Amino acid sequence: MALYPWGVESDVSRLKDLIRDIPDFPMAGVVFKDITPLLADPEGFSLVIDSIAGRFEGLGITKVVGIEARGFIIAAPVAHRLGAGFVPVRKVGKLPWQVEAEAYELEYGTGLLELHSDAVAIDELVLVVDDVLATGGTAAATTRLLERLGAKVVGLAFVIELGFLNGRRQLPGRDILSLLHYE
Repeated sequence: MALYPWGVESDVSRLKDLIRDIPDFPMAGVVFKDITPLLADPEGFSLVIDSIAGRFEGLGITKVVGIEARGFIIAAPVAHRLGAGFVPVRKVGKLPWQVEAEAYELEYGTGLLELHSDAVAIDELVLVVDDVLATGGTAAATTRLLERLGAKVVGLAFVIELGFLNGRRQLPGRDILSLLHYE
């Protein structure tokens, strides 16, 4: 058992046991880290939410931004725990209001992310949450979108970080929490 500095006890090996590897998904050569078993485990899921919320408590965060789609699952309860609003960042064409858009690259392609243009206010303190930090493309695009709208990104939180893809390089100088690391 390790004690995180913000007071949440964690058995990291237990969380890793709840992550399923799916080889060759979504394409040959990619090993997809499936968090579905972790989400289905009440203790594991609670530990993830408590760990992220605990790390960023007391920083004045007013919005938690979840990146489509698995990021929504983690970000919404974190927002609730922090007493903050939840904001979705979606793939192109999914939001029904005026949007800002940003292109991104990931380990197996490219895409476009969108955010409602009125989702955050100028100088609003924001936490970005997603399931996996891989190449950093989606997180960097989300950060650019938020900052273009005037928000201040206080930190970024991930359940999993794939260190061998060097995603942190896309996020220099950022406060990043990754609960599980794979090298």
